[in-house]
Amino acid sequence: MKNPNSKTLRELASLVKGEIVGKEDTVINGVAPIEEAKEGEITFIANPKYWKKVSQTKASAIIVPLDAPSIDKPLIKTENPYLAYAKIVTSFHPPYQKPWGIDKNIIKGRQTSIGKDVSIYPFVFIGDKVSIGDRTIIYPFCFIGDEVSIGEDTLVYSNVTIRERCKIGKRVIIHSGTVIGSDGFGFAKDGTSYFKIPQVGIVEIEDDVEIGANNTIDRAALGKTLIKRGVKTDNLVHIAHNVVVGEDTLLIAQVGISGSTKIGNRVILAGQVGVVGHVTIGDDVVVGAQSGVTGNVASGQVVSGYPHMPHRDWLKASRNFPKLPEMRKKMIELEKRIHELEKEIKYLKEAK
Repeated sequence: MKNPNSKTLRELASLVKGEIVGKEDTVINGVAPIEEAKEGEITFIANPKYWKKVSQTKASAIIVPLDAPSIDKPLIKTENPYLAYAKIVTSFHPPYQKPWGIDKNIIKGRQTSIGKDVSIYPFVFIGDKVSIGDRTIIYPFCFIGDEVSIGEDTLVYSNVTIRERCKIGKRVIIHSGTVIGSDGFGFAKDGTSYFKIPQVGIVEIEDDVEIGANNTIDRAALGKTLIKRGVKTDNLVHIAHNVVVGEDTLLIAQVGISGSTKIGNRVILAGQVGVVGHVTIGDDVVVGAQSGVTGNVASGQVVSGYPHMPHRDWLKASRNFPKLPEMRKKMIELEKRIHELEKEIKYLKEAK
């Protein structure tokens, strides 16, 4: 008997616009990793190196690339198996948020507008003149400052701070512990001490952005720090004042971007990348993990290292790093031999 949540291979292939090889009416009850999948589940292979595990899996079907060879299991062939996997998992586990309504244990300021079907959990503080869009969910212990605007269908997890006048778009997800609109780091030298420069700008986050846990996004000194549509940030990312992050850019864990830097569209900054201030990174740039970006990077470049350089050059250089002690030893020996040869040549010249 078919489980009410089950789907046929035909239904799943239609969802991901894939090509079926094998029985279209194969019933699938869920998704699992290739090593753990059982009968009635579907798995996927996005990397060819895992193809050797195909003969061992108990999965009833496999999502594979278009050029994968046929085997004795039903397949869904697709151009992007990883994307297909994500869509199929979502179909079995659609996002669910328990409707809560607006709890009586919130603090709400004056002239605040709250849309339809909004859920606000206990112990949320909402300031004056705040606007919250329809179907937005705000979990406990969040702080929403004066004149903040939050768009429709946005999800704000616990312990998030959104400070005054910041703007959050539609369908934004903000994970726990994030602070949006903290003061930018600005101080003017005053003798032996420092005078704080007022940070009077805002942060604006456009639609369909996801902000990871424990991010800090500083408000602009003047104007705005701007996170454009579709940006995704991992946990522990810092974005300084007046930074602009372009559309569909990925910022991986522990990335730090200094003030007034401009990041292009579809950029990937891998884990622990640091970017100095007042530089421009073009569209479609990829920066390797733990790199230090010290200047402008043209569009389409792949760079790594500190200071950043073309990725291929960095690979060549990094292969030589372990050899440096031995190379230094040989250089010292060569210098000694050259010095001895010079002395011998000098002696022969004088002997003549």
